[in-house]
Amino acid sequence: MTADDNDRWLLSYYRVSEINGALFFGRVARIMRPGYLQSQVTHHFADEAAHSSYWTSCMEDLGFYPEKQRAAYQDRYFTALGVPANLMEVMAITLVFEKRVIGHYRRHLAHPDTHPRIRQTIERIMLDERRHVKYVREALDEMGARYGAEFVSRTLERYEEADENAYGGFVSEFGERMTFLESAVELAARTPTAG
Repeated sequence: MTADDNDRWLLSYYRVSEINGALFFGRVARIMRPGYLQSQVTHHFADEAAHSSYWTSCMEDLGFYPEKQRAAYQDRYFTALGVPANLMEVMAITLVFEKRVIGHYRRHLAHPDTHPRIRQTIERIMLDERRHVKYVREALDEMGARYGAEFVSRTLERYEEADENAYGGFVSEFGERMTFLESAVELAARTPTAG
């Protein structure tokens, strides 16, 4: 398998995950009460749709089109936890997921072989991801008064545990496609030295 095949697969996976995110937040925004949070969720929906377009453009610039993907990362959450039952759970799973995305993208950016066009796309998306984390944290803080701060905290812990399992399964299943997940030590061990 060539690096181009891995890039195409991974960027296609990123793209379909963004599409799933847009569809999810579109449904949530449609049924929310009017107000600041509804506005933020609507912007989040639009951001996710834009991100899928950014990945599509990135792939086209690299000379290929997205490949069909059977599933997205979010599917692993819903398989493990079911669909969120209320807005607090939507915000909790969103916070955990957005933090995972940021961490994953940081690892991708840190790899020296990341193509400049992929790097540009990740950096553009990361601006939105940080804003998403901010509004979601604020919403969860406010929801602590309604649901109880301890209940919100336990919900976050439950979703973080599910995320660890989901990400572990993702890496176990597809890790060979993502050389950027290797540590610098692992990369150095594989790199021949001049002798």
